[in-house]
Amino acid sequence: MSILLNVSGLFIVGGGPGDPELITLKAYRVIKRANVILYDNLINKELLKLAPKYCKLVYVGKQPYGTYTPQEVIHELIKEYVETNKVVVRLKGGDPFIFGRGFEEVLFAEKHGIPVHYIPGISTMQATGLSDIPLTHRGVSESMWVITGTKKDGSLSKDLRCAINSSATVVIYMGMKKLEEIAAIYAEAGMGDMPAAIIQHASLPHQKKVVCAVRDLVLAAANGGLTYPAIIVIGLVVGVKV
Repeated sequence: MSILLNVSGLFIVGGGPGDPELITLKAYRVIKRANVILYDNLINKELLKLAPKYCKLVYVGKQPYGTYTPQEVIHELIKEYVETNKVVVRLKGGDPFIFGRGFEEVLFAEKHGIPVHYIPGISTMQATGLSDIPLTHRGVSESMWVITGTKKDGSLSKDLRCAINSSATVVIYMGMKKLEEIAAIYAEAGMGDMPAAIIQHASLPHQKKVVCAVRDLVLAAANGGLTYPAIIVIGLVVGVKV
């Protein structure tokens, strides 16, 4: 039996990479008894059908590079709904603690004396395996770097230049607007031939994937009709099964 079955407060829940069957049993049980669900743009809406009929569903999503609900507003909604409801679920795509700002909400809740519980989710990068791309593979890659393509100031993380000096698999979130810059960094390092992949809608039937040399990321994305949100994987693991 779940240890969270009878507790109340705020639940920071990972909704997984898209396939609604990839949420955890603990997440399923909490959603089934939610009074309020504050949900993001990237969650599969099928998950909302698990909620009780009395549950209030509140969209607080952020369109990539478009309209969004400010984080400060989300914080105030959390505070408002927890005051009058037993179970408030903050439902996020992937895992809330991997570029999901979930821990910001944990800190806000704790600061205001709100009981808060974290339920991990399968991250999008873990779903690359469903596209025959492992993140590590014996004799090919023994580690990985997970990098944001868009920092708070809008720039690409400088960690990418460090990552390419290793044999690690590089996974880039929120990097679709930085494809040209990413390709240039690898080309400047003499690594333009490194295998790369872009995956959109990982784990879903309408998934799209392109595989190319990293120098050709822009062209491959255009030819494959891939836009954001999507995840970029760069490294020898991309070519293991090609």
